[in-house]
Amino acid sequence: MEIAPWRIRSLTKLVYSQPFELLIAFVILINATSLAILTMPDLDPQIREACEQIDLICFAIYGTELVLRILSYGKKPWMFFKQGWNIFDFVVIAASPLLSGQTAVLRLLRLLRLVRIFRFLPEVRVLTTSIIRSLPPLMSLAVLIFVALFMYGMLGHYLFGPDDADNWGSITRAMTSLFILLTLENFPNYLEAGVAVSPWALPYFLSYVFVVVFTVLNVLIGVVLNAMDEAREENRQRTIRMNQLSEIVDDVESMTVDGKISNEELQQLKKKVAEMERLLEEGK
Repeated sequence: MEIAPWRIRSLTKLVYSQPFELLIAFVILINATSLAILTMPDLDPQIREACEQIDLICFAIYGTELVLRILSYGKKPWMFFKQGWNIFDFVVIAASPLLSGQTAVLRLLRLLRLVRIFRFLPEVRVLTTSIIRSLPPLMSLAVLIFVALFMYGMLGHYLFGPDDADNWGSITRAMTSLFILLTLENFPNYLEAGVAVSPWALPYFLSYVFVVVFTVLNVLIGVVLNAMDEAREENRQRTIRMNQLSEIVDDVESMTVDGKISNEELQQLKKKVAEMERLLEEGK
């Protein structure tokens, strides 16, 4: 990773080093195991106390890690809150002591600590980015699905409502039935009951399945997959740029290791700096 000049370099390398991150991931897994054991019935009091002590130790490690990561930002600690995962970590860890008297909320915060394991999984970061990127088109698609459910719900109410009030007696019940049918759950039962009431049941349900269930939901899946491909490509390009930057830094260090720079090396150095600026500009 690129380390900003105002950060404490040694501390930054420590908190983002692979052994340190593996240690935190291991602590999260231990914490998850202890929380799982605490849910077991008729648990021995000594085991329960040991698991609670493990939870406290894990929380202390989380707190220490959080402080070290904030300190690594040197003179600009507020830059720590520029990243979403950092804000999440801070809220989950810092809020625990403040809510110690509220058992339910505290247990929820304990579970949220385990979500931090996603920070160490590159594919999860790509998936998170793709979901965020696909939200705008998904919102438009959600409006389209709602309109389709409303129209089919009104039509279903008029066709089957008088004879099947439980499923089609009102627009809310009709839309609930159609929402269940999005997964084709109990589709034969709905179709059989509808055919017994109206001859329009067959075209009604078949058109709903092909138009809404198959077409619209497949478009929804396609939007997510397209956003995921874009996020993977962006992550791949970022990795390539970082590798190129690392090679340029190594070349610059090799040219300046003896403390002397010839005219030819100076020209090469200028080219390297220009290439570095271009890569940094592309990464913005």
